[in-house]
Amino acid sequence: MKQLFAFIRKEFFHVFRDKRTLLILFGIPIVEIILFGFALSSEVKNIGIAVLDNAQDVHSKQIIAKVQSNSRFQLKDAALNYKDFEEKFKSGEIVCGILIPAKFGSDLYKTDGAKIQVIVDNSALNTATSATNYLNTIIKNYQQELNPNVQPYYQIIPEIRQLYNEEQNGSLNFIPGVIAFIFMIVSTALASVSVVREKEMGTMEILLVSPFRPLMVLMAKAIPYLVLSLVDLIIMLLLSVYLLDVEIKGSLLLLFAESTLFIITCLSLGLLISNITNSQQIAMLISMMGMMLPTVILSGFVFPLENMPKILQWFSYLIPSKYYYTIMKGVMLKGLGFSYVWKETLILVGMATVLLFFALKNFKIRLQ
Repeated sequence: MKQLFAFIRKEFFHVFRDKRTLLILFGIPIVEIILFGFALSSEVKNIGIAVLDNAQDVHSKQIIAKVQSNSRFQLKDAALNYKDFEEKFKSGEIVCGILIPAKFGSDLYKTDGAKIQVIVDNSALNTATSATNYLNTIIKNYQQELNPNVQPYYQIIPEIRQLYNEEQNGSLNFIPGVIAFIFMIVSTALASVSVVREKEMGTMEILLVSPFRPLMVLMAKAIPYLVLSLVDLIIMLLLSVYLLDVEIKGSLLLLFAESTLFIITCLSLGLLISNITNSQQIAMLISMMGMMLPTVILSGFVFPLENMPKILQWFSYLIPSKYYYTIMKGVMLKGLGFSYVWKETLILVGMATVLLFFALKNFKIRLQ
């Protein structure tokens, strides 16, 4: 164990001696989280929506039919009660809901009008804003269709309730995705050159005669980057809270545990790349450029996966950052517990195990 600590300390010294590594490790995350947090925006469609129809009359059914026929929405199974509404929001099945009161039809003809409650998940601010605008348009058009010739004396008044992001903080939706993006790129890139560097520097022979088992060598390579990546996480969370006004609603312990798991997954991928390449340039190219586009496009934090062709949606299941983004969004912004993210956690555990297995297997081959 003393030898393992000595090897880990040696790797720490190597990291702190290399200014380029420190720039990648600390400079890129700080710059990107500030730029993405202030500047990034996007438009969405295919918004998941559910309806709790307490009226069950002709008018409520007509409004539901119009929502269903609108290409901007994907109508999910109807909510049974308000608690069912909340569960659908927490699970991420919907980002918008409509609650139609029991006396909706009769209230249409009263002077103060009928009211519909529109509930939106404001952790995705752009989606929530778009959904609200689209629903307002649908309701206004339906109201006009009821009496197209004259101005009706009744009116439908949507009441908007925004969940998870009442302050309408525009950067809130992107911070979890940016953190996932940074770890996927930075941690993978740094780990991808750790083993192949030994070959280029001619020190692979030292590993061949060392008393360490291959697993211990890979652990010693990965642990410094794991520790420094967690320091990165602390810096990014501090910037998010104090610079971008992001409130962390969930458990910090769960947040750090899930982040540690994701970093281990990224490091395992980097070690695998490092063991199957023969130069640092190729390893860096694969880890940074090869991972950048899939992470940005297929993780779901910039472009909604629901808008993409099925083949790309299927391919997104192979991207670890997709699951980490879902976890971070749920824990940070919605305050969800482990019971809501355990599926994504198990998938990340499986990915980390498989990647580490193949990295270890290829490392043993390289040592032979």
